[in-house]
Amino acid sequence: MARYTGAVCRLCRREGQKLFLKGDRCYTDKCAVDRRSFAPGQHGNARNRKLSEYGLQLREKQKARRYYGVLESQFSKYYEMAVSRKGVTGENLLSILESRLDNVIYRLGYAMSRPEARQLVQHGHFTVNGKKVNIPSYLVKPGEIISLKESSRSLDKLKAVLEANSSRVPPKWLDFDRNNLVARVVALPAREDIDLPIEEHLIVEYYSK
Repeated sequence: MARYTGAVCRLCRREGQKLFLKGDRCYTDKCAVDRRSFAPGQHGNARNRKLSEYGLQLREKQKARRYYGVLESQFSKYYEMAVSRKGVTGENLLSILESRLDNVIYRLGYAMSRPEARQLVQHGHFTVNGKKVNIPSYLVKPGEIISLKESSRSLDKLKAVLEANSSRVPPKWLDFDRNNLVARVVALPAREDIDLPIEEHLIVEYYSK
């Protein structure tokens, strides 16, 4: 399975904002964006760089892609899915991205970052409707039940992360029973449920050219 294996802090610096790809580190003074608030590379610190209309659209698409840890081909497929659905294409796209199982695991507080959530899913720690699912890109649907496997509930690492995230409130489209570690997908995520600073209309404009 293809995935980005480079330094994730470079991605944040390239987008000029925190994408929260390294968990706790993003909240400390070790964050690369705080220490070097310019893009990586030879010309990253160039002054007064003004992006073209296309450049703005490209950066917004790249930012969304990197938030969710999705490669280009997969992101393009999600866009095609969004176009085929009824409703606003940009909002449909974000709803699809939010519905990925690795993002759901992150939203429920099992992981400090989406990359960490992706790894937990790949290692088979979760079930959907009682069946093990180890595909991070699995798209959850309303009515499905997501549970932490019984054999994984005693893991100290997961216990510590859940405790650290105990104050995190899951989005309203997920009903999470924290005591039993079982969540139900109540509905597909709506735009108001997604708190990421993404201007999805720019992504639509990018693909509409």
